[in-house]
Amino acid sequence: MRHEPLDPKLFTENRARLAKLLPPKSIAVFNANDVLPINADATWPLRQNSDLLHLTGVEQEETLLLLFPDADDEKMREVLFLREPNELNELWEGHKLRKDEAQKRTGIWQVKWTQDFWQVFHRLVCEAERVFLNTNEHKRAACPVQTRDDRFIAEVQRRYPLHTYQRLAPLMHALRLVKSGREVAVIDRACQLTRRGFMRVLKFVEPGKTETDVEAEFAHEFIRGRGRFAYDPIVATGANACCLHYQENAAPLKKGQLLLLDVGAVVANYNSDMTRTIPVSGRFSRRQRAIYNAVLRVLRASTAALKPGLKPKEWQKASEAMMTEELLSLGLLKPSDVKKQTDEKPAVKKYFMHGLGHPIGLDVHDVGDTTQPMEAGWVMTVEPGIYIPAEQMAVRLEDTVLITDRGPVNFMANIPLEADEIEDAMAR
Repeated sequence: MRHEPLDPKLFTENRARLAKLLPPKSIAVFNANDVLPINADATWPLRQNSDLLHLTGVEQEETLLLLFPDADDEKMREVLFLREPNELNELWEGHKLRKDEAQKRTGIWQVKWTQDFWQVFHRLVCEAERVFLNTNEHKRAACPVQTRDDRFIAEVQRRYPLHTYQRLAPLMHALRLVKSGREVAVIDRACQLTRRGFMRVLKFVEPGKTETDVEAEFAHEFIRGRGRFAYDPIVATGANACCLHYQENAAPLKKGQLLLLDVGAVVANYNSDMTRTIPVSGRFSRRQRAIYNAVLRVLRASTAALKPGLKPKEWQKASEAMMTEELLSLGLLKPSDVKKQTDEKPAVKKYFMHGLGHPIGLDVHDVGDTTQPMEAGWVMTVEPGIYIPAEQMAVRLEDTVLITDRGPVNFMANIPLEADEIEDAMAR
């Protein structure tokens, strides 16, 4: 674990919040993610199940969490199961959690080895009426392979076919969407590490460097700060920025181009997400500045609009209306284009074709029911953009923002954003 351990009160509080949502006589089980194969004898590093992280903070494979708030034996209301350490395993993979270490890290005092799970589960499930099980239910998820959760669901239903089974995902989505104060503090730390990377890059970028060089500067700062990239970074110069998920990050930086940087740090598994667009030569051309400021105005207005009670689709629609006016002013749209548009094909989508933002937390595109009105405690990205392949450039700007009853709190307010700020920082 690269980062410093988080306060176990975070996980204790998260489990208590979930326990309040479970109906009487309900037992819930959470699995670690699989360690996935690559090629030959290689495997990917474990990317832990985010729900398990939310409730325990444990980043170890073959971990299970069992919650049974109504268990007759009070000591069995929270049980954590860990892979038992052995000398050979630790020789190859490093230190594994001992029971006392897991107790301190999670606030769970009943810790057992994974091989004891079915014996303990049988004892407790006989008291239960409902069994809550977990799956990945993000609406844009593609799940072509069987997961550890899938295998567990099949096995537990085979063993106990007469119980009532229910979904954990809706409960976890509701809990994770509204961040606690402790979670907000960690997200802010990730945003500040992102700032440090960006400030380093502003001093570095110039014609002749490459997108790869720029990515390496971010990597240096993130790793030194005990973090890592929250997602594969997008470092896109010129026409490359018109590809929304550009990944090559290899082209040379040329005089007169814009450089789009969609990069965020993750700290202790909590993510940030930032986009800035900067001039490779250190100064925006008149045309570049006009497009930049148009996107900036939409970003500012859309950020200010974030408030409890607003539906995300209403927020998106308002931003598209603002962007339509900006595109008309820039001459990219004509009044006749707007007149001919339909609800299914708005004119604005030619230049601003993606969503305005998304929840963020333990996942960059975090879970949650975004058909519902926003609430205080949501953390959202705000990311309008204009993409002009014919001019071989794009501008996207993005901040990570907390919604509160007193107005939005922008975690990235101290990261240069105004065109003059960008130019001044690059000049220094």
